[in-house]
Amino acid sequence: MLKMYKNSTEAIFFFNSEGHTISMNPAAEKIMSIHVLEQLKIGAENALCNVCRGYTSESDLTTCKDCYFTSSNHEDFSSFQVFLETVGKGIVPYAATFHVIDAEKGTRVFILRDLSIQFETQTKLQQNTMMKNIIKAQENERKRISRELHDSVAQELLSAVVDLRALKYMTDDQKVLKKTSESTATLIRLMDDIRNLSVELRPSALDDFGLEAAFRSHFKRLEESFGLNIDFISTIKRTRYESEIETVLYRVCQEAVFNAIKYAQVETVQVHLFEEENSLQLIVKDEGVGFILGAHPVGTGLGLYGMNERAELVLGNVTISSEIDKGTTIHLCVPLDEKREVAI
Repeated sequence: MLKMYKNSTEAIFFFNSEGHTISMNPAAEKIMSIHVLEQLKIGAENALCNVCRGYTSESDLTTCKDCYFTSSNHEDFSSFQVFLETVGKGIVPYAATFHVIDAEKGTRVFILRDLSIQFETQTKLQQNTMMKNIIKAQENERKRISRELHDSVAQELLSAVVDLRALKYMTDDQKVLKKTSESTATLIRLMDDIRNLSVELRPSALDDFGLEAAFRSHFKRLEESFGLNIDFISTIKRTRYESEIETVLYRVCQEAVFNAIKYAQVETVQVHLFEEENSLQLIVKDEGVGFILGAHPVGTGLGLYGMNERAELVLGNVTISSEIDKGTTIHLCVPLDEKREVAI
């Protein structure tokens, strides 16, 4: 028992009935400042209060009201969460137990277990959950706006085009017919822009047919718009994945190819989509101007940050390699479970 007491990673304090420290193990001494240790060892009144920042009650995250050390309202065995100012780590959350081990002498033991790692894990989980909900809400809103543009605005414009074309059968005035023809051409260009915007917001092919179909459709538009040649190789065919995974792959690829268009100064970009070792992988490679990793990126750098942020939401990771005049490679790897479907 003595060896366990000395070697325990949990901080252990023994107090008498008057609240004076009888003994503490090395783990307890390690987290206290010299001043507080001296106060505890000489039995100074409320010495622990110098480092305590409160415990978590049913109504408050941190409070000193109805303190476990001074109140008699608690049971002989109490378990709670407390925050202490420690040496080197600042304020640390602890799972604490405080109970009587010798009722006649009033001897009590106070045991602390560091909850920092658990708190960090919970915080990360909460952040990831919040980010997933935000991105899901964004994608749902993109989908809604995309459908609204396609089904409502584009259809209204099409009706206007039909009405304008009907005018040529209602008049022989050449000025009117010329103006009508110009207006028709303008509306048709606007319809094309709206359709392109609708697809960029949320491609229906991604929801209906999956990643490969969405990629091919996206690359065809880019080739037509920018004259860029995209060498696309895919081995997944019509395999479907979880919606979150498909969205992440599509958005990361979209950003990577768009960056190549803006900064790489190339005419060809290689895109490879495949499964390997129970993971879905995407490689976007160009042989352009490249950049120095770690240096301030051209542009805002938010695109690269966004790739990593999205990848983390599906437990994936993005690896970026680049050299000046040798190009850039972006590699996304997302782990998969066994649940995959083939679209019919």
